[in-house]
Amino acid sequence: MSELRRILRDPDDTEKLGADLAGIPRPGICIYLTGELGAGKTTLARGYLRALGHRGSVRSPTYTLVETYELAAGRVHHFDLYRLKDPEELEFMGIRDYFDGVSPVLVEWPSMGAGFFPPPDLTVDLSADGAFRTAVITSGSPAGEQAMEALRCSDQS
Repeated sequence: MSELRRILRDPDDTEKLGADLAGIPRPGICIYLTGELGAGKTTLARGYLRALGHRGSVRSPTYTLVETYELAAGRVHHFDLYRLKDPEELEFMGIRDYFDGVSPVLVEWPSMGAGFFPPPDLTVDLSADGAFRTAVITSGSPAGEQAMEALRCSDQS
C-alpha cells in the first residue's frame, strides 16, 4: 500500500484531482472518498464526472444513496452513504450489481456501509490543513497501486 499527498488550494484543485483520477483508465475501480462534512468529497466526484464528459450538475446523492451517470465513456456509480440508517438497505437495493468490474464506483462515507462494499482500490481522504485542504490518496489493491503510479507520473509532468 502506497500513499500520495496533494495540497488543494481551492475547489478547482479538488476538481482537478477528480479529473486526474478519471484520467486513469481502470475498469471497475472502486474509490472511497473520506473526510469530514464539507471536506470536498462531492467536489472531487464532480471533477471526476466532468472529466468523463458529464455536463449537468453533480449533487451528492445523500437521499437516494446512489446516482448512476450514463456517459459516453461508460457508466459511473456515485454513492453517498451519509444518511444511511442501516447498511442492510444496501443489500435490498442490489448493491452487488453496482460492482460489475466495468463501471467505476465512487463512495462517499464508505464506513456507513462497512461489510457491504468491496475493499477500495483507492481511498482519497480529504482534510482541512490551515487555509488549504490536503488529499491523502492510498492504494488498497494491485489496481489501486497501478493507479497510484499513473498519478505520480501525472504529478511529474
